[in-house]
Amino acid sequence: MVADSKSDLSLPKTFACSAFAACVGEVCTIPLDTAKVRLQLQKSAIAGDVTLPKYRGLLGTVGTIAREEGLRSLWKGVVPGLHRQCLFGGLRIGMYEPVKNLYVGKDHVGDVPLSKKILAGLTTGALGIMVANPTDLVKVRLQAEGKLPAGVPKRYTGSLNAYSTIVRQEGVRALWTGLGPNVARNAIINAAELASYDQVKQSILKIPGFTDNVVTHILSGLGAGFFAVCIGSPVDVVKSRMMGDPSYKGTIDCFVKTLKADGPMAFYKGFIPNFGRLGSWNVIMFLTLEQAKKYVRELDSSKKH
Repeated sequence: MVADSKSDLSLPKTFACSAFAACVGEVCTIPLDTAKVRLQLQKSAIAGDVTLPKYRGLLGTVGTIAREEGLRSLWKGVVPGLHRQCLFGGLRIGMYEPVKNLYVGKDHVGDVPLSKKILAGLTTGALGIMVANPTDLVKVRLQAEGKLPAGVPKRYTGSLNAYSTIVRQEGVRALWTGLGPNVARNAIINAAELASYDQVKQSILKIPGFTDNVVTHILSGLGAGFFAVCIGSPVDVVKSRMMGDPSYKGTIDCFVKTLKADGPMAFYKGFIPNFGRLGSWNVIMFLTLEQAKKYVRELDSSKKH
């Protein structure tokens, strides 16, 4: 994908390939994302309270959700998740090459500096989530809802109902709740993912014996996922808590309250499921993206002959 300094596909085709690849990654890994959201929203036990945490670890959380709520609950939020990936995935990944080329200039030759890759990732991540924030909010709200006691109605009956209910009860602006930490999170994670994938792939291709193939894409995808989680986990926790609990007054309020109540390690709560989610998501997404772009190029080439 990104090791090429100039894209040979039109922007609409790049957007379509990016949106498709992001949706494939979403469908395959959303159970891990649901587990991650539940772990992040789980408050630490109050002093003197001997109640054990309901969710413990990645596989434990997945198992608890499946056992108590059914397997389908692991795919809670998949519809707004796909809405999000079509918009956000298409924009942030599809615009990365053009924006990167804009920053380096049309006369640039040789490898693109890492700083320009990071800047391009920050730009497309921030712009993309400004458009897609409502889809992210609805996805988190649906994922956060666990098993309800008998007779208690669900907060939302589905994704479309969630959009309309939020607008009706909280106003249109509520769809952009958590925009601050969400822009920060997605700009940072997008830069970490795309710039590290770009850089790792570029470095691997310079090693004798390595070519632009599936093995290179897998290694680059894992590197992208690891860097994204290490850098983006604290803002991800704040974003999930703000979207899942409207009582927080703002980003700073949520950060301070989380730090006071749960300590600094709370910002890396769900780190393993987050890496499991983002690592596998990046591998699946980048593999799909590379193959989708290859297919479109071959299609274009066959039409010319």
